[in-house]
Amino acid sequence: MAKHYILVVDDDPDLVETVAMMLESKGCEVGRAYDGVEGEESIEQRRPDLVILDVMMPRKDGYVLCAELKSKDETKDIPVVLLTAVGEAVPTTTYTHRDGMSTEADDYIPKPIDTEGLWKVVSGLL
Repeated sequence: MAKHYILVVDDDPDLVETVAMMLESKGCEVGRAYDGVEGEESIEQRRPDLVILDVMMPRKDGYVLCAELKSKDETKDIPVVLLTAVGEAVPTTTYTHRDGMSTEADDYIPKPIDTEGLWKVVSGLL
């Protein structure tokens, strides 16, 4: 069976590496991007089987990238899991839960993430 290719997009390099190491330990191939623009460019170069996408990022946030992916015929069926600390950060950001609920993300994982919980979500979507 071919390895699943998962793209992890987050502006926190430590989080990207933590998630990537967990996914690689489960036999997945992992791509890494550090903001929404890099994520979009990476998806254009190689279509992932699933995208793990942070909400709060520079240049292009996760809500925008998710909406763009879900609006295009060629990417709308790629499962998207949003990582969000928005609940705790709402008083200090312009992000809202309404923004998250208006996206077509396939699931949401709160930060700080539980890697085994994330794996259960990911494996259920692959």
